[in-house]
Amino acid sequence: MILRQARGNREPESPARPPCTAESAGLCGLARRAYSVRMRVLFVCVENSCRSQMAEAFARMHGGNAVDAFSAGSRPAGAVNAKAILSMREIGYDLSTHESKGLDTLPEGPFDAVVTMGCGDACPWVPATRREDWAIPDPKSLPMDEFARVRDEIERRVKALLATGERP
Repeated sequence: MILRQARGNREPESPARPPCTAESAGLCGLARRAYSVRMRVLFVCVENSCRSQMAEAFARMHGGNAVDAFSAGSRPAGAVNAKAILSMREIGYDLSTHESKGLDTLPEGPFDAVVTMGCGDACPWVPATRREDWAIPDPKSLPMDEFARVRDEIERRVKALLATGERP
């Protein structure tokens, strides 16, 4: 039994959680960053069905093992947009394995970068060292050639973000 001697209180403390260590199966909170050499990046849009999904895919493609990429939506659509899947298939990435998800599914802890995709007030605040808003229009209603231009712009910006290699 652990006693609170620092405050002069002799009441028993509740059992402490085991400490977070690099060997822990589920690294937690801030401790995770201390042991990770990967850049942690989150892309957020409203539905998590087009822009943020493609950005996550590009971060995985171009960042490889140096990046932990995530995406989420403030009001997830529940499915990845069919045009996004088709558009990414054109360049060799299978987006059909992704799921539209909310912010409550994200792993614990701060991110090195959080990028909002032009969702304005609908984008929540998530702790991060670096924050950017890319103000990219939602391409879901665009014809495929214009959708591809938005996809290519997202890829260009993801590459630029990863090129900074900024980690605190």
